[in-house]
Amino acid sequence: METEIEAKFLDINPAVLRDRLRNIGAIQEYQERMMKRKTFDDQGDRLKKIGGWIRVRDEGDKITLSYKQLNDRTLYGTKEITVTVNNFDAASLLLEAVGFRQKSYQETKREKWTWYGAEITIDTWPWIPTFVEIEAPDEQSLKNIATKLGFDWAKALFGSVETAYQKYYEVTEEEIDGWVSITFSPVPDWLEIKRRL
Repeated sequence: METEIEAKFLDINPAVLRDRLRNIGAIQEYQERMMKRKTFDDQGDRLKKIGGWIRVRDEGDKITLSYKQLNDRTLYGTKEITVTVNNFDAASLLLEAVGFRQKSYQETKREKWTWYGAEITIDTWPWIPTFVEIEAPDEQSLKNIATKLGFDWAKALFGSVETAYQKYYEVTEEEIDGWVSITFSPVPDWLEIKRRL
């Protein structure tokens, strides 16, 4: 499995970030597009017990099937292996046919830029403000581009999207892992009461 060397920065202004990306010569790979994903585990939550999950994601121009494993919330803590498949629903049915169950359905919006081997994505998830995720070939490259774009490395978040939700809501990773539907609908009452002030 490959290590994902990436960091998230919250509280961004997408328009300002786009200007900064243009100014450094980054290339916009695609404009914001809707993505959908399903996550899976087996009936006994075997993958969850080791920090793992399977994801099928429709990215608009391709569909990917990934195994992800979060060993810890450090820069080098997330491992991933991904293949491209050609049918979102068929891939989901295949996983169910071999004993996996769908844990969650999730919608997001993503815009992707590249710059010298780095991927910069402007991500919008339901119920939280838009953030940026930067993935680079190595730690120094990641720090360099984060600095060039005006981000404070001390505020970088690592790992999966749960860290972003926890900045805005008083929720545990366990709670977030139990959300069966994360869609662009109004913030549910059960979550709104947990909003951080």
